[in-house]
Amino acid sequence: MSIRRLPNALINRIAAGEVVERPASALKELVENAIDAGADRISIALTDGGLAGIEVIDNGCGMAADEIALALERHATSKLPDDAIELVTTMGFRGEALPSIASVARLSIASRTATGDGWRRVVDHGDVVENGPASLPPGTRIRVDSLFARVPARRKFLRSPRSEYAACSDVVKRLAMARPDIAFTLESDGRRVFSVQPGEARLTRIASLTARTLADNAVLLDFEREGVRLSGVAGLPTYNRGVADHQFLFVNARPVRDRLLIGAVRAAYAEMLARDRHPVVALFLDVPPQEVDVNVHPAKTEVRFRDAAMVRGMIVSGLRRALDEGGFRAVQRPAEGALARWQSEPVAPSPLRDPDMFSAPAIATAPQHEPTWLAATSVAERSQPFMAAAPMGRAEPAAQPVPMAERYPLGIARGQIAKTYIVAEAEDGLVIVDQHAAHERLVLERMRKAADGGRVAAQALLIPEVVEMDETACDRIEERAAELAEFGLEVERFGPGAVLVRATPAMLGGGDVHGLVQDVADELASFDAALSLKERLDLVASTMACHGSVRAGRVLSVAEMNALLREMEVTPHSGQCNHGRPTWVKLAHGDIERLFGRK
Repeated sequence: MSIRRLPNALINRIAAGEVVERPASALKELVENAIDAGADRISIALTDGGLAGIEVIDNGCGMAADEIALALERHATSKLPDDAIELVTTMGFRGEALPSIASVARLSIASRTATGDGWRRVVDHGDVVENGPASLPPGTRIRVDSLFARVPARRKFLRSPRSEYAACSDVVKRLAMARPDIAFTLESDGRRVFSVQPGEARLTRIASLTARTLADNAVLLDFEREGVRLSGVAGLPTYNRGVADHQFLFVNARPVRDRLLIGAVRAAYAEMLARDRHPVVALFLDVPPQEVDVNVHPAKTEVRFRDAAMVRGMIVSGLRRALDEGGFRAVQRPAEGALARWQSEPVAPSPLRDPDMFSAPAIATAPQHEPTWLAATSVAERSQPFMAAAPMGRAEPAAQPVPMAERYPLGIARGQIAKTYIVAEAEDGLVIVDQHAAHERLVLERMRKAADGGRVAAQALLIPEVVEMDETACDRIEERAAELAEFGLEVERFGPGAVLVRATPAMLGGGDVHGLVQDVADELASFDAALSLKERLDLVASTMACHGSVRAGRVLSVAEMNALLREMEVTPHSGQCNHGRPTWVKLAHGDIERLFGRK
């Protein structure tokens, strides 16, 4: 078969296969053109999720009639005034989008400059079918109809209108987050989906496009290093999701889905989230154009950094520093569903019961000395408490005057429930703390601080313990023995299928040595190979901390409970345990009043 030069129509259709995969791809190109045109107000309308129609209207600089014709030719663009493609600062620059879309759909362009007349040009699957004057305000109006209608091989691979609409909505939201100085309006089948106004604060814009609760459960970032600036919003570890659909990453205001950046976010939250949970973040990297290559992907959704290690390290350290500054914050309000499950029991007056109710066996289960609050009640009121099970809550007299609750953010301990939860009174509500989850985080932060200072103190075992495991697990432990020793876990190989434990971290106290070593081996096996050694050791420390924390079921004194609360208030990340679960929740006074029908 001889080599031939392909016709322009076929070339455009091939290019469309790279640039226009689905309606969302075409929409992305059109909105980016509007942004590059200097528009500060962009309106988008979809029909059947973009399958039947896409319309984008902007108030940008507009185009004259001859420029409209030129814009529909391949590799014609106004965004590269010279040959320095490495210095490009616009969203688009290849000049392929419009002719590619026009080759697989009916494309209508109407545009007008501020000082000229309007003009309209219609191209139907590569053929010009209309060209003439048009009446419209300054700006550009582009409509795409019947995408892939004459390319059934591509049309049949498109998804349902609802799925295509979801993809289009995601594209517009990401572009709207990148440019809070521009107003965006999205409509679908005549229904307004959202409308955001220009000049909004970044956090306000992001929260309005994702979840309103994000603003109360996030920290702000703003760091700069070697000419690279990192800013944005990072959700608290306890404010997480089951899928990674709320991770928004931008490089020079360009939405990207870069594996390097996604991996850096995962590493930053590594010891704060369970493996099946994902953080909510919106990160904006501002990089000098010569330090990043945006021309490495057909849809420009991936980039390549000249110093990838520096960028990755900046994201990891920046996120961790911002979360450190968040201190003990957590998602404080209980879920509405949890509040709804609190039910008030109907109270009906009960007649006096037969005296036989208080027979000897029943009275024998009662305490010998009645509390003062019980002595003041009537016989009818006292009958039910004696018949009920003993309460699970526990409190004790204070050995010294109880401090004022308003002095401390997490309040003053008032008791313990089910030997697991600490109940504290704060100035603005009731705080409930999971003692195991909270102490687990405190132990981890102590270990990390000790490791940063050099080495975690080790406690030698009187009799070294032999832990038997399979040979590959022993190999992993032996390979990391020197690093594990920095965290106070001293081990050595003891035959093909065992290791000898000579010391454990002193701050863990006594515990299940076999379980600790086995869990550490499992953690080492499951790590992503891309994680650095320091990040791996952070996760190992998290596993150790879990073994050394106060367990649920342990009775704590009031002094111990208050000491735990005070340490939480000054410890970074104490609002969530090492697995991303909250360590405390707060019932505000308003929530309590709602439960009792006062509000």
